Amino acid sequence: MTRFVLIQTSHPGNVGATARAMKVMGFSELVLVRPRFSDVLCQEETVAMASGAADILARARIVDTLDEALDGCTYACATAMTPRDFGPPLRAPRDLFAELAAGGAMGAHKVALVFGSERYGMSNEDVYRCHAVLSIPTHPDYGSLNLAQAVQLLAYDWRQALGGFAVEARTADPQLADMPAVSGLLKHLQEALEAVEYLDPAAPKKLIPRLNQLFNRAQLTVEEVHIWRGVARAMLKTAALAKVKNGEPGAD
Repeated sequence: MTRFVLIQTSHPGNVGATARAMKVMGFSELVLVRPRFSDVLCQEETVAMASGAADILARARIVDTLDEALDGCTYACATAMTPRDFGPPLRAPRDLFAELAAGGAMGAHKVALVFGSERYGMSNEDVYRCHAVLSIPTHPDYGSLNLAQAVQLLAYDWRQALGGFAVEARTADPQLADMPAVSGLLKHLQEALEAVEYLDPAAPKKLIPRLNQLFNRAQLTVEEVHIWRGVARAMLKTAALAKVKNGEPGAD
């Protein structure tokens, strides 16, 4: 179980964007601690930014204290930019998540990812309640992340640590063009190249055999042969129109 906790969130859009970030990574439990607007879960901007994650908003809870938000959780991760002189250890997300996902001596934790307000972040008191502070590696000259961006990054890293989702690649097997199709294409291209005066029929050299070798290496599909045939037709049409414009004999 994973719970996302937002403390004193100011902007409705960030609540909606957080719900969306959670859903795309397969998480569903959202708790808000004293948000700026009591009706934030149903505001128009929140719903718009959730973009398909309305079910996350519908199940979300609003509570008064961090203690209530963490009820039932056994491991809480704070997110804070500013290092504290005292408090839980500062950890890189992927390193800590790998340990949490592995379980082992740590056991199977119910993890809470805790985020502070957009303007002030997390208070020291709230950070002290947590087991670790997560620091997202950013450029040293500018490490400011939008709240929803931080949620998305940590949700992704945590999901990856939990095993991630399989990437469903397209499995369509394109039909390769047979040799007669490639031969017909070469003849068509030769005609077009001669028409645009790129290929001199009196001195063709080895252009067509080289194109033949190129197409063999590329292993053209039937669709790709059709594309090249279309190129050849366009070249022939352009050459014919040019002859008509110039009034050359045989242009008709």
